[in-house]
Amino acid sequence: MIASLTGTVAHVSLDRAVVDVGGVGYLVHATPTTLAGLRVGETAGVSTSMVVREDSMTLYGFADPDERDVFEVVQTVSGVGPRLALAMLAVHTPDALRRAVAGEDLAALTRVPGIGKKGAQRIVLELADRLGPPSGAAAGVADGSAAGPAGNAGDHSERVVEALAGLGWPAKQAEDAVAKVLAEAGTDAITADEVAATLRSALRLLGGHRG
Repeated sequence: MIASLTGTVAHVSLDRAVVDVGGVGYLVHATPTTLAGLRVGETAGVSTSMVVREDSMTLYGFADPDERDVFEVVQTVSGVGPRLALAMLAVHTPDALRRAVAGEDLAALTRVPGIGKKGAQRIVLELADRLGPPSGAAAGVADGSAAGPAGNAGDHSERVVEALAGLGWPAKQAEDAVAKVLAEAGTDAITADEVAATLRSALRLLGGHRG
């Protein structure tokens, strides 16, 4: 079991990264939010979960151990595999998922691509008391709605559009959602540090519905 990796980021794409550890490149699947925190050429550490199948061994990476633990717990729900578990963490932070399950917030859960009302009901039923309480972080930060610190100048909004498209939304719908989020924030560009917060805001705006 590979529980974490620390090495040089060799490559980052929409849904995966390659981390070079001692000359060996590990392919790690991750959420757009986690990937937004990685910089090619820089050293990074990610918590990981290895999913072993008869014909494959796949690594999934996370910003911290809490995300990894939630990823593994939600897969105990019937019908939830690693891809859907990763999508859940792309839309919601661990604490947001805990609140959705504890509050039986089906609307929040159905924002995740691939989860319908029945699936959301099953998740609430099977995960009750299994995710633990929220960490108590401020609501805006826990939900990913607060913007990150300024830095890494240049407009990175296209990365958010690409991430939304990778999650299943049509490009035009993704572009419109990002444009609206930026308009509400009173800006026409975001930095690399603001990609994660903008992505979550766009996901909440889209509400899991695709045109």
